[in-house]
Amino acid sequence: MTSTEASEQLFDRARAVSPGGVNSPVRAFRAVGGNPIFMASGEGAWLTDVDGQRYVDLVGSWGPMLLGHAHPEVLAAVGSAVSRGTSFGTPSEPEVLLAEEIVGRTSSEMVRMVSSGTEATMSAIRLARGFTGRDKVVKFAGCYHGHVDALLAQAGSGVVTLGLPETPGVPLHVTADTIVLPYNDRAAIEAAFAEYGDEIACLITEAAAGNMGVVPPEPGFNQFLSEVTARHGALFISDEVMTGFRVTRSGHWGLDGEREGWAPDLVTYGKVMGGGFPAAAFGGRRDVMEQLAPVGPVYQAGTLSGNPIATTAGLTTLRLADAAAYERLDAASSHLQGLVRDALDATGLPYVIQNAGNMFSVFWGVDAPVTDFAGAQAQEAWRYKPFFHAMLDAGVYLPPSAFECWFVSAAHDEQALSRIGEALPGAARAAAQATPES
Repeated sequence: MTSTEASEQLFDRARAVSPGGVNSPVRAFRAVGGNPIFMASGEGAWLTDVDGQRYVDLVGSWGPMLLGHAHPEVLAAVGSAVSRGTSFGTPSEPEVLLAEEIVGRTSSEMVRMVSSGTEATMSAIRLARGFTGRDKVVKFAGCYHGHVDALLAQAGSGVVTLGLPETPGVPLHVTADTIVLPYNDRAAIEAAFAEYGDEIACLITEAAAGNMGVVPPEPGFNQFLSEVTARHGALFISDEVMTGFRVTRSGHWGLDGEREGWAPDLVTYGKVMGGGFPAAAFGGRRDVMEQLAPVGPVYQAGTLSGNPIATTAGLTTLRLADAAAYERLDAASSHLQGLVRDALDATGLPYVIQNAGNMFSVFWGVDAPVTDFAGAQAQEAWRYKPFFHAMLDAGVYLPPSAFECWFVSAAHDEQALSRIGEALPGAARAAAQATPES
């Protein structure tokens, strides 16, 4: 590929004015080496950097670009909304329409709009504590729920990728009420609730873990969590910031209230529901949600919550994401997983590919399914560095961490998949030949 002179110059300028030259650590290339690439535009399944180089995108803005970049109907709707003003500080129709869309598709009876997934989980935790009058929170090692102080303990991809201490800057008393358990471990959960059940406000989990690589819940695990929390008077919070509307049109993954007769008490949404704009939400049971101000005593607010541009983008994206779009998305993901398997099988390198719907990731140097954070950490993550750079040199942009999901879109067509397929054999050989020191 050609030089990245303009990107390198921008990175030098960025480091002078922003810590590490990035505005989110997951964009840094610390785990894979080299410097991050600055993108100038996106269209469909492709990104173009500031040096004019094109890449097939398998990051998708970390999940939101379900339809691909710069979808013309989303752009038209956003352009029309912008022409009417960018923010009012008052209620507006787009936020009502988006809330109706979410309530109509999911188990949530009411939703409150916010501006980020972190804000959604933070608010859901506060609401759960206010509703129950309890303080303790149960979470799982390797699950990430935003950079909320109390939830950064063993928080998965971003923290583990950079090799950071768990909670620097977070006072010990803030995490003292956080109980961290191994994912998929029913015995540990039963033991924790047996000891602290009347002190636990809520349990929060990713509907399918995607921040230690993709680690799906074992069959019936989420329903088990719902039953345990209900038995002890705690709330069950399903974090669907990543999975919500990405893997099913109904908004949930692995949760079927009509079939199984249960639903989470609270759910957090983000990414796809914002159509690429900063937008998120949390919702759930009406009696719980009505504890929020101004109806109830639990305070939560946000100046830009329900922003008319962001909610217009999200609403348009959800309406365009019909059954046919999900069929294309799932087919592209399935085909890509097959290409990865073929390339890695040819090298003899042990690996496991795991998926939650169309989200998937590769675990390197392992030969058994990964069921928890300890298993994810035991992989040979150092093999990902040469794999990543070989793919990048061949024009495929992957997440710069072995602990992140790969995201496809409904715009990943034969041309995009062909580019990836051509890049994979060389990258697989690079991974197989790697050493921990390389």
